[in-house]
Amino acid sequence: MKSIAKLMMAVLIASSFMVAGQVSAGDYYGKQKVVYHINYDNPKQQAGALRNIQNHINAVGAENLDLKVVLHGNGLALLLEPESLSHLQKFKHANADQQMTAKVANLKSQGVAFQVCNNTVKGRKVDVKNDLYDVSDEDIVPSGVAEVAKLQQEGYAYIKP
Repeated sequence: MKSIAKLMMAVLIASSFMVAGQVSAGDYYGKQKVVYHINYDNPKQQAGALRNIQNHINAVGAENLDLKVVLHGNGLALLLEPESLSHLQKFKHANADQQMTAKVANLKSQGVAFQVCNNTVKGRKVDVKNDLYDVSDEDIVPSGVAEVAKLQQEGYAYIKP
């Protein structure tokens, strides 16, 4: 009888560990507010940043994330259409090729917001409608750097991939 009681106790303990091990990522990480800061134009580095963002979504769950990507300076190259490079001399790269735009569109479909610095737009004479991939007036923020600081004040975790 004692051995049956011990066996039942062992089964109960083992099943409680199994249930505890099945905690979802959302339960594990909780709700998160995150700002990714991109101000560089290296296409490989930008593609890596987008992979980091997708991995972040996969780990936490899109429903548990309020994720914003703030682009300023050379970071606008992420959304800069390749044909725009010919008339925008202040950019060295225009990375919004078919692969990059597909990644951006996928992230947007998961709730990621891409915010573009108006200081850079004006200073580099970027035509938002024609030079940038899928950017609307609502995506423009007055200052990329100030936006990053504002978001941090609002409790967003800062990540610079």
